[in-house]
Amino acid sequence: MAGFPPSHLALEGGDPRKPSLQTEHVVTEDAAACRESDKGRVVSFEEYMYYAEITRAEEKEANARFIAARGPRTWKNVIKGRFSKGRLARDTAATEVVGAITTTPDGTEKSHSSDKPETTQSADAGRYGVTQEQQHTAGRALRTASWGTIFYLITTDILGPMGAPWSFAQLGYGPGIALYTVFSIMSYYSGWILWKLFCGLDSNTFPVRGYGDFFFRLFGPWARHLVNVAQAVQLLLQVSVLILSNGQSISQVSRGSSADSAGICFVACMIIFTAAGFVLGQIRTLQRLGWITNLSVWLTVAVILLCMASVVYGPNYAAIEASFGLKPGMPIQKFGGTPPPGMASGGVGFVASLNGLNVAVYAYGGALLFTALMAEMRHPMDFWKGLLIAEIFIYSIYIFFGIFMYSYQGQYSYNPSVQGIAVYSMQTAGNILSLVSNLIAAVLYSNIGLKVVYVEVFHELLGFSDLTTKKGKIWWAALVPVYWVVAFVVAAAVPQFSYIVGLIGALFVLSFTYTFPAWLAIGYWIKKDAMVEGVERFDPVTKSYNYVDQGWKRWRRGFMKKPFFNAFNVFYFLGALVTCALGCYSSIDSLRQAFQSEIATSLSCTPPL
Repeated sequence: MAGFPPSHLALEGGDPRKPSLQTEHVVTEDAAACRESDKGRVVSFEEYMYYAEITRAEEKEANARFIAARGPRTWKNVIKGRFSKGRLARDTAATEVVGAITTTPDGTEKSHSSDKPETTQSADAGRYGVTQEQQHTAGRALRTASWGTIFYLITTDILGPMGAPWSFAQLGYGPGIALYTVFSIMSYYSGWILWKLFCGLDSNTFPVRGYGDFFFRLFGPWARHLVNVAQAVQLLLQVSVLILSNGQSISQVSRGSSADSAGICFVACMIIFTAAGFVLGQIRTLQRLGWITNLSVWLTVAVILLCMASVVYGPNYAAIEASFGLKPGMPIQKFGGTPPPGMASGGVGFVASLNGLNVAVYAYGGALLFTALMAEMRHPMDFWKGLLIAEIFIYSIYIFFGIFMYSYQGQYSYNPSVQGIAVYSMQTAGNILSLVSNLIAAVLYSNIGLKVVYVEVFHELLGFSDLTTKKGKIWWAALVPVYWVVAFVVAAAVPQFSYIVGLIGALFVLSFTYTFPAWLAIGYWIKKDAMVEGVERFDPVTKSYNYVDQGWKRWRRGFMKKPFFNAFNVFYFLGALVTCALGCYSSIDSLRQAFQSEIATSLSCTPPL
């Protein structure tokens, strides 16, 4: 997420286990359980775990049948599988569905010759004779993503290396490599935490539908509301960043090859991109956007190659001077450690290093979407494989691209790198490719961000209609322009790309990628390990759990079950909070200095590059 990566919020638009995706006339136990919870019954942590264990066992059996049907792996079927769209998984599950529906509860086959419909059903059968087991089997037929697909989606979601060269220019080779390595390892650890929580708390009965559901199940409604509001604000600010960045791209293109041309007024450039968001933002379902997001990763690769090819022409001195005040004419210099005063465009000493750190933090943002990706998997237990390979690949790209560009451009490295290209023709090609990719990302961010705001505020607090109703659709059409106008105002008010990216990275991306997973890990493992095996148990009939104790004694037992592991998570949580505070300080201080020196001017026709 270092620049402005594309984003997949789900493979086909959502969790197929949601009640909204069930057959219209079939009332499932899942939906009934959700309604019961809404009416006042508090579902306990232990009940979530009970049903999650059952679901994981069912998925394990289904995956074994799928592997048996697929046969041994060969190069031919691996390559063929990349283009199969999950047909084998659906066919295997469809066979199970047919087998389940054509079998009576006592295990005998139904007669197809009888003219009379069935008049008796099992106790767990829903309306029209569809049992819970049949519903779950049908749901598995819709979840076809393998861990190989997850690798691709995570890469598409996170990869955005355009800020890496500028980050290295603030940190130097040694600290830059060290920080990108540490953040890569810790972002994988955070993903591992979310994977463990998903496997432990998600079930067909109580599906995990979003990042905030983890907090609701561990800490209660207040935590979910806090996280959802933070998520909505983050996505709004990311749209603002994209408006600012692409306003700069349009401004560069409009100037032509003449260095003396001012081009289109910068505010007008941002309005152009915002207007495009008005139109595309009317799309309510991510399913209609899913196919085009695959294009974004290839556009990113093309821009990377273009930036690398442009280094022979030198850096864009005019852009770096306009944005940061770094005068041209000095020899290009690279440093193994922290650059000395005057040799870093992001500030002096510690502040410059913190600004570089913020961009490195932003580079690994993407944990928000991991829950949606796991909900689409045929076998979520394999998520860690796709995550590990994706993290290694993304880390390699960041290190290679950052070091390569910094080695050629030194202290004149620019963020984003595509706008630091000196030759107009190559710069224009890169800007146009980025515009297409960024518009896709902006629409996706605004889509999910506005949905969170609508559900959390307008629907739950103000009583607005559901988005699937006619009134809800009208409200959506009316609120999309408002959302984009707010994002535009933020972008126009703070026209300093690197520092606003750093502030978002420190305040939100760092929180969702590092701070919040550590917080979740503390709560999850203490609650899980406080359970007394063989003594405490959940009763699915009475929906109750027989606790042997409560309060401090229980939490102490849970913590001391894995004292070093839990202590590390506490240290991880506190370290992430400190890093967040330092990152916010450096970004705010740099923004203040930029406005004082008139490098950045709000609502100005003069572009900031």
